[in-house]
Amino acid sequence: MDTPKFSKPTVLSVSQINFYIKSVIENDPRLGVVLVSGEISNLTDHYRSGHIYLSLKDSRSVLRAVMFAGNAQRLRFRPQNGMKVLCRGRISVYEPSGQYQLYIEDMQPDGVGALAIAFEQLKKKLESEGLFAQERKKPLPRFPETVGVITSPTGAAVQDIRNILFRRFPNINILLYPVLVQGEGAPAQLVNALKSLDSQGNCDVIIIGRGGGSAEDLQAFNSEELARTIAACRTPVISAVGHETDFTICDFVADMRAPTPSAAAELAVPDVRELRAHYRAQRQYMQSLIENRFRSKNERLKYLYRITETAGPARKYCEYYEKYSYYLRRLKQFADNKISLEELKLKKTAAKLDSLNPLAVLGRGFAVVEQDGKNVPSAASLDREREFTLTFSDGSVNARATGE
Repeated sequence: MDTPKFSKPTVLSVSQINFYIKSVIENDPRLGVVLVSGEISNLTDHYRSGHIYLSLKDSRSVLRAVMFAGNAQRLRFRPQNGMKVLCRGRISVYEPSGQYQLYIEDMQPDGVGALAIAFEQLKKKLESEGLFAQERKKPLPRFPETVGVITSPTGAAVQDIRNILFRRFPNINILLYPVLVQGEGAPAQLVNALKSLDSQGNCDVIIIGRGGGSAEDLQAFNSEELARTIAACRTPVISAVGHETDFTICDFVADMRAPTPSAAAELAVPDVRELRAHYRAQRQYMQSLIENRFRSKNERLKYLYRITETAGPARKYCEYYEKYSYYLRRLKQFADNKISLEELKLKKTAAKLDSLNPLAVLGRGFAVVEQDGKNVPSAASLDREREFTLTFSDGSVNARATGE
């Protein structure tokens, strides 16, 4: 379209006016590259196209602005309404609406670094989703067999981790997955390494980290994809990035945060010397406990034995047996006395009977006269015509009377 001439009043179309104004502005070298400071308002982020539309304002004026997707994807932070920013771009006119605006090529926070803002924004987002919650963190294994290590193979961190792991737990297996820890390709390598070690299932715990550096050097560990990969891991993950004062998103989402790579190695495995000392102390404690229990039970047994001796069944049995033996002796003595007395009486009675025994009388020369089975007490009672019997002590004879 030809540039209109205004030597005399001419009827121009709206398009011609807008085109002329755009040409004037674009040909002004002072508007070709401008730095504009202002507060973001009316922010619209078209997630499909990637373009960002916004206004920059100060206390008196407003300037429309746009940042196309090619430039927006290089931002280290997410613009928000109310944020003060410093923008670099050019002033031009959008012909269809006749609106002049700032075409932003680069944007930085005014007063606070882009990396710091991006860090805080991502931290707030993931925290609101519960990725930092303590209840979702997995405990570290007490006695791991294999430790996975994701770090640079040439840095000092890997040597520190190896040395401490072998010193504390000499039988540990170390599975090193070498990666870049800074630069554009680092986040993707960290994610792939973590997914690989976790899916293989060979590691009991994974250490991911690097040595210290600037905020830009540690930026790979502020990746949102890495944070979500750590949260999804089945294997416990220890984050060991930088120095004690350095914090990354990786530190917050990991199951355990170590201030340094060396500290991560100390957290991953127990110290065998401490274990030996602990088990020695436990053995001594158990031995002392057993001895005390044995001594206590032995004293209790002695006490029960004494109780049994004085009031137990055996004691009662002895007492009853002694009484039984006593009464048995008394009964036997009584019986013996009774028998002796009765024997004496019997002897006396026998003597009396013996003295009255006809046989004893006969033994002294007397005889018993019987006739017809009856005693003949006198000579007058004897029938002299008939036989009679004379019974002596040693036998009987028949006799007949011959005289008067």
